[in-house]
Amino acid sequence: MIPFFIQKVFYYTWWKGKMKMCGCLFCKIAAHEVPTTIIYEDDLCMVFEDINPQAPVHLLAIPKKHITSLNDAGEGDHNTLGHLLGVAARVAKEKKIDGSGYRTVINTNAEAGQTVFHLHVHILGGRLLGWPPG
Repeated sequence: MIPFFIQKVFYYTWWKGKMKMCGCLFCKIAAHEVPTTIIYEDDLCMVFEDINPQAPVHLLAIPKKHITSLNDAGEGDHNTLGHLLGVAARVAKEKKIDGSGYRTVINTNAEAGQTVFHLHVHILGGRLLGWPPG
């Protein structure tokens, strides 16, 4: 049996290689090359529906600039990161989940569940969300 961490390393390197060959899916969505249901868009970011929703409301907020993960965000990205969270609050209010509550999640790297290596914020709500997650 292959140890879990080795499986994760193989998965991570396979997925990163696949993304290099095929291009980043979220960059293609941001460039309007791949169709999606856009909820919000401005010069810095875009919010769209997750294709595999884990809650009645499950949206993804992405920066239009490619940032692989939170680990790769530099000092020059701080305004974009803050903007993403502000936009998350705005769309939560538009979707009427701000009063009952919602969760924002950033998965960083494979072991945390990041499957698309373009920074994104999950916005989940519309049901009771248990704790701890995962």
